[in-house]
Amino acid sequence: MNTGDTSNLVRVYDTLNFVEENYSRLISVKELEQVSHYSYRNIQRIFKYTCGETIGAYQQRLKVENAYKMILYTRETLSSIALEVGFANVASFSKAFRLHFGMSPSEARERKLPLLAGAEIVPQETATRLMPEIIYVPPVTVYYQSAFIDYNHEEVEALWERFMLHQFDGAGTVFYGIVADEPLIRESLKCRYDACASTQGIKGKLPSKTIPAGRYASFMHYGSYENIEDTYQKIYAGWILDTHLEFAPTPVIEKYIKHPDNTASIAEQETAIWLPLQ
Repeated sequence: MNTGDTSNLVRVYDTLNFVEENYSRLISVKELEQVSHYSYRNIQRIFKYTCGETIGAYQQRLKVENAYKMILYTRETLSSIALEVGFANVASFSKAFRLHFGMSPSEARERKLPLLAGAEIVPQETATRLMPEIIYVPPVTVYYQSAFIDYNHEEVEALWERFMLHQFDGAGTVFYGIVADEPLIRESLKCRYDACASTQGIKGKLPSKTIPAGRYASFMHYGSYENIEDTYQKIYAGWILDTHLEFAPTPVIEKYIKHPDNTASIAEQETAIWLPLQ
């Protein structure tokens, strides 16, 4: 994500967040102007410069990508998914989906297991599977900074280094990461990741958003963040393949319980991974 004037960036973040929360319905010009405090022409121009695509293209991408998540992780019918993400009918859904992914929604469902296998997500023995705690999380207001990055330790760490320049009050601040995109379906694109804190930064204004309330499957990762992908691999190759629960298309949340700022021991670091449930 390109950066420029801070006030412009906050307004773009507010617009981005508004579109994410309302992607499945028609968003009016007046609403975009109200949330961004810019004319429609100006927010379109600034949004495209900052995010690399128009607001309309971003909303359409959210529709089809969230639909793909539901194809992968729920048992809903394709017609139900089409309506839920904002398409008037299956025909318009199928057309948009094929334009974005090069295949129909029904083909995507048929390719689910090959897709998982291609990502080396194959069933594990029951005895070695990680099991989650099913929790309810109330809504949490956070202040955040976004980046479109490769989801790996180095790029996430670089974002956090920039984010922590805001100097948060460490006494009561809780830190979160929001993994907004599903890497499985975005092989050639950067994934959006938000570095979040429960209190505003002392230096510089940050935009705010709400981590949605709801049920989550909570898994624990212990030790360095560098190998958190190993824990994700165990989650996706184990419990997630045969659970009777269905997943929501909202982002995965990481809660950093023990991290380098509050423990000197790498072995004591703890990260909760929350997978949203329907």
